This record gives sequence, C-alpha cells and structure tokens, in this order.
Amino acid sequence: MYFYTITRNTIRTIMKKYIFIALVFIGTAAYAQTSIQPKFEVEANVISATYFHDNGAIQQQGTFNKKGKLDGMWTSYTDKGVKLSQGNYDKGIKTGKWFFWAENSLKEVDYVNSRITAVSEWNSKSELAATLN
Repeated sequence: MYFYTITRNTIRTIMKKYIFIALVFIGTAAYAQTSIQPKFEVEANVISATYFHDNGAIQQQGTFNKKGKLDGMWTSYTDKGVKLSQGNYDKGIKTGKWFFWAENSLKEVDYVNSRITAVSEWNSKSELAATLN
C-alpha cells in the first residue's frame, strides 16, 4: 500500500492552477460575447460577408462562392474606416491587380494564381496616383 501525503503547499499549488484556468476561461468567454459577429447574406450563387472591428467599423467585405471559397472583390479597412486593400479572388486564388494603401503610398500588386508577378508603388512624390472607391 502506498500512502501519499498532501501538504498545504501542494493544495495551494493545485488551487492556484484551477483558479488561473477558471479566470482565463471566464475572460475568454466574456471577450467572445462582446465581439461583433460577422454578417452573411446569401445572394444568387454567392454569399456576401462583412466582418467588423470591435468598434463596429467594417473590417472586411467580400463574397464567397457556394463551395465556401473566396470569390470576387474583397476590400479591407482600418478600424477608422480607411481603405487598406482591395482585390479579387477567383475560387480562393488571388488574381489580377490588388491595391494596398499605406499612409503616404499606394502599392499595385499583380497576381496570377496567388503568385506576385509585378509590384508598382506610388507615393506623395510620384507623378501618378490612383484610387479606387
């Protein structure tokens, strides 16, 4: 027969672990309830999706095909509503021209089968600049 003696320090260590786990679980559950859930709408052959930042501003908008792959135009925004990127997917593959806005520059990235084939950049000193609405 084996006897195991439990000391007060052992009990305290075990209780600290359980309390820590409980606090992490409660914090995670509370955070999950306060985040804004995405909005999905079924339209013809696509599903329109809108994801939100915690402050309620739109984070991303785009569409999925019926198989659940990214398909069509996708646009991303900062939590202040400033456009960050815009481009197209074709059945989950990045394709065509994508635009990435930064504070003082615009990058145009050409994709073929989700591979970058060319990059152009304009900044406030460039002669040519483009914007998409």
